[in-house]
Amino acid sequence: MSGHSKWNNIKARKGKSDAERSKIFTKIGREIMVAVKEGGANVDSNSKLKMAIAKARQFNMPNDRINSIIKKNSEVDNSNFIEQTYEGYGVGGVAVVVKCFTDNKNRTSSDVKYAFDKYGGSLGTAGCVSYMFDNKGVVVVEKGDGFDSDAAMELAIMQNAIDCEDEEVFTVYAEPNATSVNDMVKAFEDAGYVILSSGVEMIPQNYISLNEHQLETFNKMIDKLNESDDVIDVTHNLEEEDGE
Repeated sequence: MSGHSKWNNIKARKGKSDAERSKIFTKIGREIMVAVKEGGANVDSNSKLKMAIAKARQFNMPNDRINSIIKKNSEVDNSNFIEQTYEGYGVGGVAVVVKCFTDNKNRTSSDVKYAFDKYGGSLGTAGCVSYMFDNKGVVVVEKGDGFDSDAAMELAIMQNAIDCEDEEVFTVYAEPNATSVNDMVKAFEDAGYVILSSGVEMIPQNYISLNEHQLETFNKMIDKLNESDDVIDVTHNLEEEDGE
């Protein structure tokens, strides 16, 4: 995980302006919609929905809004929505995977292609970069006062963790499915730990550095992609230094 600053990423997401936070809520709402579409509105029997709700709460989405999204999408037909993933390269050869949920594939494809083309990237075919990432369950635990790394490590091992990282935050890697992530979160919360983020993520196998000009261009492409409500998540293998 060299170069990957999980804590910087979390701080950046949580420090968004109200307008940016509203857009994050829209994207999380789409994730909840996908989960309800696939597994129904019962949180107890739908592990993917449970994971999406946990993510919503980590970003302080109001419970009323969460419940409204679940209710709305349990009562309507979302069969016209599909998950769509796009892969390609940004400036400097950074691998990029864009996960979308859309009711208009042509619109979404056009928006994604425009962002890549405008900022020196190139959209590729399915699988062209995803092989460079490993899917893992990721649970990030806050290291508060009196945090005991050994105790946290022991708890993670008891919950069949794949790996752990003890840095600015304590990161636990689990099997890449909602059930494993939810079980890990529950175990740590029951033990009194604070969860900063959790989910199934694509973890880069290696990272690429950019110069200042390339970095500015790349960040503009990412911002452009995230402007689309159809885009749920953008994953890449840019090396992110601490303090950025």
